[in-house]
Amino acid sequence: MIAGDLADTEGTTRGDSAVAGPTFAIALGGGGARGIAHINIIEALDELGVKPTAISGSSIGAIMGAGMAAGMSGRQMREYAVATLSRRGEIAARLWRLRPASFGEMLGGGIRFSQFNIERVLKGFLPVAIPQTFEELQIPLSVTATDFYGQREVRIDEGDLYSAIAASAALPALFRPVLRDERILIDGGIYNPIPFDHLKGKADFVIAIDVIGGPEGDIGKQPSSIEAMFGASQLMMQSIIATRLRNDPPAIFLRPSVARFGVLDFMRVEQVLNESVAIKDELKRAVDAAITYVEHRELE
Repeated sequence: MIAGDLADTEGTTRGDSAVAGPTFAIALGGGGARGIAHINIIEALDELGVKPTAISGSSIGAIMGAGMAAGMSGRQMREYAVATLSRRGEIAARLWRLRPASFGEMLGGGIRFSQFNIERVLKGFLPVAIPQTFEELQIPLSVTATDFYGQREVRIDEGDLYSAIAASAALPALFRPVLRDERILIDGGIYNPIPFDHLKGKADFVIAIDVIGGPEGDIGKQPSSIEAMFGASQLMMQSIIATRLRNDPPAIFLRPSVARFGVLDFMRVEQVLNESVAIKDELKRAVDAAITYVEHRELE
């Protein structure tokens, strides 16, 4: 979708000419393993020569956004994701290194068999290219989290980076909440699944990517309790997105084909990338349309 006066155009994309033209900012939405498709988006921008002026992200979008803001290319992110997530042995080794150092550490805060410490998980799985603070990033980044007791969205764009993206991705029931700045924070998608509003005024055009999807399956099959919980979350977030799109839509809004994948399908990294690859051409056409629109306006 290209909002406003922009319309999809046929023809080749602009490549490096996009660098000298209008500016773009990008919002990467949450969706668990479906967010692996963001790598195709980042690769497409690399191929166009487009470096965003600002990035925002929620949940997995915050994680991918941090990699992009740190200067990683889409190809680097693809290679790292495939090498890390597609091999059971590599995952097992990283999880083993995250084990508690002592029995006391394991019981710290009580026994929580159903929740993982997401800050520890991120430190064990994220590439070393991602720095410790927002201030060290090459591109400005903001991420969204939800203040559990404050009952509101929290925008984070400074200070410790790992606790911020951990809070943004702290999916309830799976990861324990994150304590930051004397607030208990959980998944940012609860309040703002695709924080394109963070980017208002930061670029000529805002791109927003939705990887949330929705419940899929046979109508005759009852979902399990876990499937129902994740599906209800998807429906809630899609309702929030629909309201935000009606009120103040971004210039470019795209949905990769990822609905059939589950929120925890990280080991299917190559399938997610392969099945969502068509989004690259969609994005290139949309960016080309934006550039053409600006050029026509300048000639008037």
